[in-house]
Amino acid sequence: MRFYSTLYVLCVFLSFLATSLSAQTAYEIVKKSDDLVRGKSSEATITMTIVRPDWSRSISMKSWALGTEYSLTVITQPARDKGTVFLKRKNEIWNWVPNIGRSVKLPPSMMMQSWMGSDFTNDDLVKESSVLEDYSHEMLSEETIDGKPAWKIKLTPKPDSPVVWGKVIMWITQKDFHQLKTEFYDEDDFLVNTLIGSEIKTFDGRSLPSKMEMIPADKPGNKTVFVYEDLKFNINAKPSFFSIQNMKKMGE
Repeated sequence: MRFYSTLYVLCVFLSFLATSLSAQTAYEIVKKSDDLVRGKSSEATITMTIVRPDWSRSISMKSWALGTEYSLTVITQPARDKGTVFLKRKNEIWNWVPNIGRSVKLPPSMMMQSWMGSDFTNDDLVKESSVLEDYSHEMLSEETIDGKPAWKIKLTPKPDSPVVWGKVIMWITQKDFHQLKTEFYDEDDFLVNTLIGSEIKTFDGRSLPSKMEMIPADKPGNKTVFVYEDLKFNINAKPSFFSIQNMKKMGE
């Protein structure tokens, strides 16, 4: 009887340990994947194509980031949008509109609105929410995606976190920590968007998906495609670069 009692306690302990390690591993996997994409700082040249059933249009931009608190994006083409700038400084989001020659501070209520008419939101652009700090992480399973072994991880918002999604499901490859698929759900557990990563390339010594497609669940034929033309990491960027004054200058 004592043997079976000891065996039962051991099984319970191992079950608890496995659950704890799984939760810890899920966070570590998401962190490694997020660090791979971000670096300490970065500079990117991007082409975004908005695709609709009967038309499409492309927008070119340059973007700089410093950690998770600072980012600046400048539209370079087409001519009608050229000089539009988006700036994130810690908890503040700013937009420079060249047509009216003024800067506008975006309220939190605008984070879910479409960015530049695309299927990405303002929150997607500036990453106001943090996949590491604002969510709890749970390992769901191991699956194969695009022929590659991957972890399927569920991100659930922490209480009072400033997030726009009810939950997020990520598929991250086990070998290279690539985010090949991410599903975004609303608070009622309905799928809203799916983000697909593909066309792996090496940027500044890092292997990453160079193409990201955001596909809305309820709009057949609609999608927005981000293609990274160039991407550099650990650039010489300082917080002073991400200022309202520099935002205006970049938009001129």
